[in-house]
Amino acid sequence: MSSPVTSYNPAEASHLLSAVDEIKGTKVFSPAGDDLGHIDDVMIDATSGKVVYGVLQFGGFLGIGSDYHPIPFGKLTYDQARHGYTTNLTKEELEGAPRYSDDWRTNREWQQQSYDYFGVAPYWP
Repeated sequence: MSSPVTSYNPAEASHLLSAVDEIKGTKVFSPAGDDLGHIDDVMIDATSGKVVYGVLQFGGFLGIGSDYHPIPFGKLTYDQARHGYTTNLTKEELEGAPRYSDDWRTNREWQQQSYDYFGVAPYWP
């Protein structure tokens, strides 16, 4: 009989599911390996259950002056060696990326602009 899993280590078991609280705080790296920030939150479409955004906290110092960018989750790939996510986005691209609008969660036009900026097909039909 195998012993139960007592801790989550994505480097050892990539087939396991990740809880949102395990994803939050995970670092995000550029193609060159630069630390771009970390996942501050994860957004899930309530109707489909699909994970649609990783909200990247980017820039600032100790949370002061940071920007928050909802990045389509398809732009993030888990890198077991780095214990974090990688993206093909550069720091410069993130600096020009769409930022939150007051109604971004319900504003389909804003969401479409975000997906267009990142070059990803939207998750909705």
